Amino acid sequence: MYDVVVVGARCAGAATGRLLAGMGHDVLMVDRTPLPSDTLSTHGLIRGGVVQLSRWGLLDRVLGSGAPPITQVLFDIEGDPKVRRIKQRAGVDMLVAPRRRVLDSLLADAAGEAGARLQSGVTAIGVLRTDDGRVNGIAGLTTRGDYIELPARMVVGADGRGSRMAGFLGAEMLERFTSPCAVFYTYVTGLRRDTYEFHIASDAFAGVFPTNDGEACVWLIRPTPLLEPIRTAGAERSTVFVEQLELLVPDLGRRVRAGRITARLRGTANLPNYRRRAHGPGWALVGDAGYHRDPITGHGITDAFRDAELLATAIDRSLREPTSERAALTSYQESRDAMGREVFDLTRALTAFPPPSRFVELQLELSDALEREADQLAGFPGPRANLAA
Repeated sequence: MYDVVVVGARCAGAATGRLLAGMGHDVLMVDRTPLPSDTLSTHGLIRGGVVQLSRWGLLDRVLGSGAPPITQVLFDIEGDPKVRRIKQRAGVDMLVAPRRRVLDSLLADAAGEAGARLQSGVTAIGVLRTDDGRVNGIAGLTTRGDYIELPARMVVGADGRGSRMAGFLGAEMLERFTSPCAVFYTYVTGLRRDTYEFHIASDAFAGVFPTNDGEACVWLIRPTPLLEPIRTAGAERSTVFVEQLELLVPDLGRRVRAGRITARLRGTANLPNYRRRAHGPGWALVGDAGYHRDPITGHGITDAFRDAELLATAIDRSLREPTSERAALTSYQESRDAMGREVFDLTRALTAFPPPSRFVELQLELSDALEREADQLAGFPGPRANLAA
């Protein structure tokens, strides 16, 4: 029997597995998709996420992958751009936006170095339970169709926004709203390598996150009906995307047209925003499986890193002192909800796309909230074991 089986080995799952393995626990991570592989994400880390990478000894690896250090941020409010340097705070003075195929693989490799095992090509199809209903493992299918059972003292669902584990575990929905927005993004060469860009116009929010391989993730968020021209453009979607940028944020649109688009346009609309119950006897949820918000606040990876550490700390306590499990996991959920509350509410307000002046005010509130969170993360106790392998 494993100490912990983690279902999902991307940002949240791999970080949780790595931390627990570094604490001395026997951890198995399973994922139906082999790594490295990409996933739907604009992958721009804000300060809190960089703080976690730095604390865990992984920031240099991310930089070594070719993801450029971001040292300044451009804010363009209806054609009036201002550039600000990123100051030292919470122990870091840069941001970073590694591709998910890079970041997820790096985290999974680090988990393996800490002692966790990864078994790819396994799809969870249910959970195992004791006679009294406690979860004590998962049932799964391999890519060959073989049925397997993986018993564990604790099961962690880290299988993302469409989490099947949440259903298997009966995790109730505590709060939910549907975003009225859509986002489209692609990758472009020829843009600044050291600058995050945020462009605000009426009913439009666009940006740039420089990433690996000399490319930048260029994205556009608008109320869903206003992006219908892109959604319905078929093979011409990338062309219409650039035209929309030129219309809404002309300077960025011109620079994107002058560069080279290197990937197909991806997007999604009307995403669910929610908090689920995060734990029960023998189980817990982490990352998007338990808590998700619209990408308009650009915070998903930081959420995953924050909650991975909160959960790993709670599970470590639970495994060492089984009578403390309920209190430890309850504290995990309460901390997750408290630390995410302000940004969750700001996400709801921003997705309503108020007039630009109010949108800017909300962005300033968001910036303050994210900086305070980074300070909190920097103040987390250090891991019990050295995880900077």
